[in-house]
Amino acid sequence: MASKLFLKRFFKSKTPIPCLYPCAPLLPSSSFLLESSIVPPLSLLEPLFSPSLISRPFFSSRPSHAEEVPGPAAVDHRSTLTEEEFHQMADETIHNLQEKLEEYGDSLQLDGFDVDYGNQVLTLKLGDLGTYVVNKQTPNRQIWLSSPVSGPSRFDWDASISAWVYRRTKSNLTKLLEEELQELCGEPIDLS
Repeated sequence: MASKLFLKRFFKSKTPIPCLYPCAPLLPSSSFLLESSIVPPLSLLEPLFSPSLISRPFFSSRPSHAEEVPGPAAVDHRSTLTEEEFHQMADETIHNLQEKLEEYGDSLQLDGFDVDYGNQVLTLKLGDLGTYVVNKQTPNRQIWLSSPVSGPSRFDWDASISAWVYRRTKSNLTKLLEEELQELCGEPIDLS
């Protein structure tokens, strides 16, 4: 009933009343309606001004139960290794990989095989077989690997086994590289 009264006043008023609903582009302005003397039947407009649309909130809110569900605990990587320890371990690992990969490349007869280390990034090119990239991520205390076989991985130092381990799959950095390079190149490699 209130919506009918509102609509009658709306179409008799000479002052345009803005419509803040999604229907606004579909309705002609009130000044147009008054000038042209075209007034649509109330039965057509009434659903547009129903209480469910008028009182509907135009924002989303989180359900109250979402506050009760705890998210994963944040990992403070600074507590596992100091920055100095991280650099020492990561540099040693990357330089060891570089030496072993260069030896491996000398024993292979693979077109496009190239090992490059610059700007703290180790790049291994295998010609048409793809490219590996290994680099340090100091803020996270991680070594990141981009592999043409397994994709991106982030390795954390695991002191209990003295190795860089990808938490998601529990794979060891050197073991993963050994398996993938043997699969791609057909020759075994020992990176430990």
